[in-house]
Amino acid sequence: MNFRVRAATKDDCKHIERMIMELAVYEKMPEQVKISYKELERDGFGPNPFFECLVAEVTEDLKSKEGYTIVGYALYFYTYSTWKGPSVYMEDLYVMPDFRGNGIGKGLMSKVAQVGKEKRCVRLQLSVLDWNTPSLDFYVAKGAQDLTASEGWHYLRFDGDALDRLANEAPKD
Repeated sequence: MNFRVRAATKDDCKHIERMIMELAVYEKMPEQVKISYKELERDGFGPNPFFECLVAEVTEDLKSKEGYTIVGYALYFYTYSTWKGPSVYMEDLYVMPDFRGNGIGKGLMSKVAQVGKEKRCVRLQLSVLDWNTPSLDFYVAKGAQDLTASEGWHYLRFDGDALDRLANEAPKD
């Protein structure tokens, strides 16, 4: 299939928002999506972006039945390991269902790895839901290690009231 992977632009944010919702539906959590394309524009394309994003684009003759030429995305950001150094964290990798199996997901993920290597990142990290065996198998087949199984790491989160309580416990200046 003829496609290209390129850096997302602010103008792509409506498409990214659309695919974030498609991914959330697939992951059975659409009610958890609270972001809009406006926040994506602000947070990814302002003076100090929180994330970077790549999109996969097909030619006009291959567009989706809904008329889309942007058919996938990879959203990522940088973290730092005190043991290893700079890392890249891939928050989302998504390809529209009708376009899967054509190398687009691999192309997006490989480009994230390339961008990370150019920034001296020593690893690419990501999370996968435990029931999502097609994605887990895809990543493992490409060489990913399942740290839950091999090292026993747990991925934790503070949000909502728990984040508020924690922030309120910070020492005063």
